[in-house]
Amino acid sequence: MGQLRTGHEPGNGRQAKPVGLTAAAGFQIGVRRTLPLSVQEAWSLLTSPEGIRLWIGETDKLEMEPGKTFAAAEGITGEFRVVKPPEQVRMKWLRPGWEHPSTLQIRVLPAAQGRATISFHQEKLEDMHARETMKSHWEGTLESLRALADHTGMRK
Repeated sequence: MGQLRTGHEPGNGRQAKPVGLTAAAGFQIGVRRTLPLSVQEAWSLLTSPEGIRLWIGETDKLEMEPGKTFAAAEGITGEFRVVKPPEQVRMKWLRPGWEHPSTLQIRVLPAAQGRATISFHQEKLEDMHARETMKSHWEGTLESLRALADHTGMRK
């Protein structure tokens, strides 16, 4: 878990900043995992109905195009801003109970030996608690994606 640093940093007299706080994007978090999948396989996994359920929730019809909105049965809502298959999707992402949407970016990056790294980066989080909650959420999502790849036989 991240620590909340307060007070002054020893030796320099400057006020310490909480972990994950930026001037431009508020609190943010990033998690990533490399999977034994190609970039195209990882993208297909993320955008499959089973994969989408892991990072958005249950939706009737999802159009992954810039400007299209979504609402999941679990209460998550948002709007796609950038969709660049097979490498990036960026969206407004609002969890139930939040006052303001965050920005969520999911990237699929090429990694060594033909593997792919899936990265979740979320910014404009309201506070340290939201940051820690989402860190755990995205770590769990990545583990669930790994398990889904195993279950569907996608792993190399």
